[in-house]
Amino acid sequence: MSAKTYQPDWASLDSREMPGWFNEAKFGIFIHWGVFSVPAWRTVDNTLFGSYAEWYYASVYGDYRNNDAGFHDKHYGKDFLYRDFAPQFKAELFQPQEWAELFKASGAKYVVLTTKHHDGFCLWPTKNKHKQNWNSGDTGPKRDLLGDISHAVRDSGLKMGIYYSIIDWETNWTHRAESGYFVPQRDREKFGIPEKDYPDEILIPQLKELVQNYQPSLIFSDGGEWDLSEEYSQTKELLAWLYNEASNKEEVVVNDRFCKDMPGNHGDYYSTEYNDKEGFGKHHPWEESRGIGKSYGFNRAEQLADYCTSQELIEQLIGIVSRGGNFLLNVGPTADGRIPTLQQERLLDIGRWMAINGEAIYGSEMCTRLMSDDDEVALTRVGNKDYVITRTWPTTEMKLRWQGAPPQQCTLLCRGKTLSVPFSIEGEYLYIKPTPWDFSLGLEYAYTFCIA
Repeated sequence: MSAKTYQPDWASLDSREMPGWFNEAKFGIFIHWGVFSVPAWRTVDNTLFGSYAEWYYASVYGDYRNNDAGFHDKHYGKDFLYRDFAPQFKAELFQPQEWAELFKASGAKYVVLTTKHHDGFCLWPTKNKHKQNWNSGDTGPKRDLLGDISHAVRDSGLKMGIYYSIIDWETNWTHRAESGYFVPQRDREKFGIPEKDYPDEILIPQLKELVQNYQPSLIFSDGGEWDLSEEYSQTKELLAWLYNEASNKEEVVVNDRFCKDMPGNHGDYYSTEYNDKEGFGKHHPWEESRGIGKSYGFNRAEQLADYCTSQELIEQLIGIVSRGGNFLLNVGPTADGRIPTLQQERLLDIGRWMAINGEAIYGSEMCTRLMSDDDEVALTRVGNKDYVITRTWPTTEMKLRWQGAPPQQCTLLCRGKTLSVPFSIEGEYLYIKPTPWDFSLGLEYAYTFCIA
C-alpha cells in the first residue's frame, strides 16, 4: 500500500490501491442477526428480495409491500411495538468460538456481521446517546456481540468485517415507500431524530466508533444508495479519513452503497445480491451475496424447498469466482444464538469441497488461456496454472480452446494424491480425457482439472 494522502474527492479516493487480501479470499460468510431474529418471519414468495425476514419492521410490522397482513397483530398484538422484541433477543446459546470454527471449516476466509441493520439496533455497546437501550449491551444479550465474534473469528485466522446500515428506518425518508417511510409514524415519532441531524449525530460518529474500537477489515455499507446524497452522507470525507488516518487503513476495504450514484462507480469493491445484476469481472473487484434460502435473516416461514442444496451453492461459488467475483454466503442465526442445523450442513459440505478444490478458488483470476463453450464448465487461473471445473463428471473427452505454449501436465484434484489425466493438444484445442470414476478420491459436487 502506498503512503499517499487521499483527498475527499472521487478521483483521489478511486486511485487507492486495493488491499490484496480481498481478491485472494474469494469466499466469505455473511451473518444477518438482530432483533428481527425474534419474530423471524416473512411470507416466502418468488419475487426478488420479497422474502427478507430482516425486513420484518418494514414489511410485516409496517405496511411496506406487506405480504403478511395481520401476522404481527395476530401473534403479538396491535400495541406490541417492534422495539418490544429487543428484550427477547437474548442470544443465550451463542458460542462465538463454535461459530468461528464452523466458518473456518466451510473454507471461508472472512466474516461480515450486521452490526446495525436498517432497524437501527446495534450489536455492540455503542456510546451513541441516540442508541441507549437499543443496543446489545443495554438490552437483550447485554453483551458485546460484535466484540465476541470479532475475537473468535480473528483467533481462527479469518478476517473480520462489519455491515452497517447507512440509514435508520426510524429517521430517514425514502422514495421507495408510498408514505415516504418504511416504518409506521408512531415509531418514527417515538424513536426517530430530525433527519438533518442524523449524519452528524449517528451515522459518522458510529462508523468512526466501529472503526476505532474494532478495526474491521471490511465495511459493507447498505441503504445509502437509495436516497442519500454524497454530501448528506459525508461519504467522501469519511473515506478520506478512513484511508488516511484509521488504524486499519492498510487492510480495510469498502463497498459501494454509502450514497446515491456510488454503486458500480466508486468503492474498493462493488456489491450484488441474489444475482440482481451482472458481475463486474476484470473491470473491478466485486462480491455477490445471498442467503442459503431466500432470506438473509432467519425466516421461520421457509421450508426445505426454499433452501439451496449444497450442490447449488457450490455451483454458485464456482460461477461467481470464475467471473472474477467473491461469494459472500449468509447465515441467519436464531434469536438465542444458534446457527440452524441445515445451514451448518451446507457450510460443512462447501468446506469439504474446498479442502480438495480450493487451490482453483483462492487467489484466482479470470482465465485467459482457456475458453469453453460448455455451460457445465467454469475456468479459473492462479499464477501459471489454469483450472477447468466441471459441474458434472465428464464421461467423454472434454474439448477446450487453448492459447499459449503447450501445457506440460493435467491433473485431477482429489483426496490424498496427485492423479495424472491424459490430455492432448491438437491445433487450437486442448482435449482432456477423463479417468474412470473412483469413489476413493473424495470427489463430489464439481470436479477440477489443473492444467500447468
